[in-house]
Amino acid sequence: MTPIEGFLALYIFMLAAFTGYEVISKVPVILHTPLMSGSNFVHGIVLVGAMVAMGHAETPLELTIGFIGVFLAAGNAVGGYVVTERMLEMFKSSKKEDNA
Repeated sequence: MTPIEGFLALYIFMLAAFTGYEVISKVPVILHTPLMSGSNFVHGIVLVGAMVAMGHAETPLELTIGFIGVFLAAGNAVGGYVVTERMLEMFKSSKKEDNA
């Protein structure tokens, strides 16, 4: 890996982080639950990408970074589903229905 590839990857990461922050900060509060549902889908894709990257790793450093990526992506995907489920629970009626 040449140094220019590393700097190019860092540049792309910084650009994606800045763009993501700007886009997410403009989302109204009422759209947060649908946005979380959509982002859970993206987190699943990130998890698959991290697993593929880890599968192509050759050195111990690459394997370690890949494992950390898979671990964080899995936690992010699971956490997103948990948060979405809790948000949807808030919209359910708290009254118990009597079937008698």
